[in-house]
Parts: sequence; structure tokens; C-alpha cells
Amino acid sequence: MAEKNFFEQKKTINVKGKLIDLSTPKVMGILNITPDSFYSDSRTRSIYEALSKAEKFLEQGATFIDIGGYSSRPGAADITVAEELYRMVPVVEAIATTLPEAIISIDTFRAQVAEETIYAGAHIINDISAGDMDEEMFDMVAKLQVPYIIMHMQGTPQNMQQNPVYQNVTLEVVDNLARKVAKLRSLKIHDVIIDPGFGFGKTLEHNYQLLNELEAFKIFQLPILVGFSRKGMIHKVLGNTANEALNGTTVLNTIALQKGAGILRVHDVKEAVECVKLVERLSFG
Repeated sequence: MAEKNFFEQKKTINVKGKLIDLSTPKVMGILNITPDSFYSDSRTRSIYEALSKAEKFLEQGATFIDIGGYSSRPGAADITVAEELYRMVPVVEAIATTLPEAIISIDTFRAQVAEETIYAGAHIINDISAGDMDEEMFDMVAKLQVPYIIMHMQGTPQNMQQNPVYQNVTLEVVDNLARKVAKLRSLKIHDVIIDPGFGFGKTLEHNYQLLNELEAFKIFQLPILVGFSRKGMIHKVLGNTANEALNGTTVLNTIALQKGAGILRVHDVKEAVECVKLVERLSFG
């Protein structure tokens, strides 16, 4: 019984007073407000297009819309805070006003962007650096009191894939996130979601070891988010491209759900929602 309780994951997050139940896995749709995201079909060039995509994601069953204005693909160019805000704030305001049922996640590592987009109507901060790229981020999340997704990344988007090295990738990622979780709890930040950071400072071997050992992250008793969608860890193995990697994405999402993932971050919401439904059927017979 003690072992069961120790590994029992947190099942809800509080989004502005509304409890979101993660006992059934949820889907997060990716909305890139960038001109250079690695998957070209995900790039959104206008507020109208962003609204159209967000509405489609909700109709297909997404619980969260993750909006990013800073491309984090390997080797991506750095942009200023002002440029990131210029891309993000109008889209957040438009979606929050037009689609009030949407739960908006902000993909940023910058405290100022987090603050201004939350005030514009967003609900969750999704930080690829888990506070490493802006020392003010943890205090900002504590001030805002919003759910916070912390992802593991070795290096920065500009250099993370140059030579990632680990002795044991799973142990090192767990250790890194454990230290972050302890700090966040000391700041009274309780709605934390963890992301192992597939593709962020990891080789193919590192990525597949992390997936194979994903159950290790249950030790946190926190929701686990995974993001494989159309990434190189799929198409480099299959010998195809990001445009052809939907089937591979679904395979990895299925494995991750069976290993305890609670949120799938994807470009293709419909297929991910179907994946959740089918894997959940295994639980109930």
C-alpha cells in the first residue's frame, strides 16, 4: 500500500480556480507563432489563422492550446523579448476573447513574456529551460500562481544538439528535475508538470532510453507531459521527414500513455485524441 501511494501521480491542476482532471490523459495542441518552426505546416502567420487553428484544436478535443513565439528547434535564431511579445500578446488576447473555453499555455522561458501573456489571458507557463535561461522565472511563476511546465534541456536551442553527453540520461534528467521541483515547492508552486525534454539536448539513443524508462518519472507524483510530435527522433529512424512522421508520432504517443504520460503535446490533435481513447479502452476492457 505504501508503495502504491508513493507512486500515485497528482491527478489535477488548478487553472484560475478550475480543476483540470488529468486522470484521463489530455491533449495539448501546438500553435506556433513563428516563421521558422521545424514543422512548416505548424507555422501560423496571422491572428485569423491562429484563431482558426485554435478553434479546430478545441473541436478535435484538445484541452490545452500551447502558443509559442520563439522557435526552439535546434540551431534556431535568438529573438528579442520585444519581438516575442509582439508575436504572442495579440494572439493570446484574440483567443482568450473569442474562445474563452480555451486553456492557453505559453511556451516561453522568459519571465517578462510569462507575465505579460498571463495578464493578456493565458493560463499556464511552459518553460523549455525549467528556469535556467531566466533566473527570474521561478519567482514570476510564484507571483502569478499559475501551473508551470518544467522541461529538461541540456544547453540552449542554439547549441543543445552539438554534443549532448550523459553518463545515464534518465538518472541525470530525473536528478535535474528533482532539484527544480524542490525549489518550486519551497516557493509554494504546487501545480507543476514535468517534461523529460525529448529532442532537447539528447541523441537518438538518449531519447529512446528516456522513453523506455519513462515510468521513472512517476517518482515525482506529478503529471508527465511528453512531446514527440514529428521530431527527428522519429523521422531519423524511419528515414522520412517531419511531414511524414504522423504515424511514428502516434506510435510513440501510445507507448508513452502506457508508461504514464498525462499530456500529449502534438501538432495533430485529432489523432492524439483518438490515441488516448484507444489506450484508455485498454484500462477498462
